[in-house]
Amino acid sequence: MPNHTLAGAGTDVAAGMENIIGDYRAFFGDLLRNLEKAGIDVTDRPISHLGYRTASFSEYQRVREQIRHFCIADVENVWNGRPIDKLLLRQPLSLRKNAEVSLIELIPPPHRGEYPMGLEHCGIVIGETFDEFIGENEGAFTGSQDQGAYCQPVYITFENDRTVKFYRYSLKEVVEKEGRRFLPYPPGVGRRR
Repeated sequence: MPNHTLAGAGTDVAAGMENIIGDYRAFFGDLLRNLEKAGIDVTDRPISHLGYRTASFSEYQRVREQIRHFCIADVENVWNGRPIDKLLLRQPLSLRKNAEVSLIELIPPPHRGEYPMGLEHCGIVIGETFDEFIGENEGAFTGSQDQGAYCQPVYITFENDRTVKFYRYSLKEVVEKEGRRFLPYPPGVGRRR
């Protein structure tokens, strides 16, 4: 269970982030086992981001400030009437051998439907073979999303409500292609004041 009391400026990024968002390695390992059962191999595919959902807006604000202690930049925008922050870590988190992630997508309470709180999804970058990947795995997907010209992931939600989203571009690339910028924190600060 995540501990949302960490302030963390001097704490190791991996330990600090695990304290805030929970056991991200176990989360990723569970997703990999479920993908293997579904017949989808993501070996050597880049990891775009981890999605973390909060249960309340006040929790979103608190967790955002805690994660910012471990970041070099972020960009927050509004989607469906609520803020969503993309936080760029100062050091990547190792998910397993040859798999790391540098971006956390922080999501406030859902705008509709039931979603799990905490670590919710992992984004995997397919790249230029995205269309072929969809064709090869067509029956495996739970659904797709249209979040703009550069962000149209397909996804699989498993029985435990954990989700893997597959993207043509990483979420960081999507942000940049949409003309938004990650706002860097002042040197030596580790977070925006």
